[in-house]
Amino acid sequence: MTNATEPVLVAKDLHAGYLPGVNILNGVNIVAHPGELIGIIGPNGAGKSTFLKAVFGQVSIRGGSVTLKGTDITGWKPNKLVSTGVGFVPQTNNVFPSLTIEENLQMGIYQKPRKFREQLDKIFEIFPVLADRRDQRAGSLSGGERQSVAMARALMMDPSVLLLDEPSAGLSPVRQDETFIRTRRINKAGVSVIMVEQNARRCLQICDRAYVLDQGRDAYTGTGRELANDPKVIQLYLGTLAADVDADKSAASAAAPATPEPTPPGTVTPDEQVPTSVTAGSSAAEDLPPGAEPMSEPGAEPDAGKA
Repeated sequence: MTNATEPVLVAKDLHAGYLPGVNILNGVNIVAHPGELIGIIGPNGAGKSTFLKAVFGQVSIRGGSVTLKGTDITGWKPNKLVSTGVGFVPQTNNVFPSLTIEENLQMGIYQKPRKFREQLDKIFEIFPVLADRRDQRAGSLSGGERQSVAMARALMMDPSVLLLDEPSAGLSPVRQDETFIRTRRINKAGVSVIMVEQNARRCLQICDRAYVLDQGRDAYTGTGRELANDPKVIQLYLGTLAADVDADKSAASAAAPATPEPTPPGTVTPDEQVPTSVTAGSSAAEDLPPGAEPMSEPGAEPDAGKA
C-alpha cells in the first residue's frame, strides 16, 4: 500500500471520556494514510470503541486533536463529519429496521439527495446482493446482512475514511469471514478504513498496519504481520483475545442446528482462513474470490448474537 505525503486522518495525543474527570483515552496517537486498512485491537476496556466515538464526535475530547486531510476536525458534530468525509458504522443498532434496504441507503445520503441514484449504483457494485433485495425490510435481515446494509449506508456519502466498530461481533464464524472479505473489498475500492476488532488474529491478517490499545494508550504499532509475530503481543494480547474468540465461536456452533443446510458454491466455510499471502508492497492479505460473498435467503436462520 502506497502512502501519500499527507495522512487521511491523524489522532494526536487524544484524551477523552464519558464522565467528568474520568478519561478512557489517555494519549492515543493513530495515523491512517490514503488507501490503508488500519486495525485496532486490545483487551476489553482499553478504549478501542471510545476512540472511534471520539473521532466521530460522540465522546467529549478533553485533550489532543484529530485532523482530516490537514483540517482540524476535533469535536465536530457527526453530521458535519459525515458531510466532510468521515463514515461510521457502530457495533449495534446500525440499521433502521422498519425501512427497506434501499430506504436505509437513502438515509445515508440525505445531505446530498441529488446524488442518491449515482451513489446507489456504485454501492450495488460493491454489494450486488443488496440490489436484488432492495425492497426487503432491514428488520427481517440476519446479523451479517444488517452489517452489510450498515456498511453500504456509511459509504453512500463517499467518505475518505470509514470507521468500523467491531464489525464481526456477535456473528457466526461464516458471517465473520464474509464481513472481513467485504471490509477488504471496500478498502481496495479506495476507502481508508479504521477498524476496531475483537477477532484480533483475523484483523491482523487483513490489515496493512495495526495498533494495540491498552489502558487508553497505543501500546504497540506495526504492520499486521509484525504484530501477529511479535512475542510480546502474542503473550500479552493475542493469547487472551484468541481464547475469547474461540469461546464465542464454540457458543455459536453449539447454538447452530444439528443438520445445517448445504453450503452454496463459493461460500467461505468456518475452517477457511482469510489467506495470509500478501500483495506486492503490502502486508495485507489478498482478497478471497469474488464469488465468496453469499447472503442468506429470506427466512434463513439468523447469525448468532446481535449485530
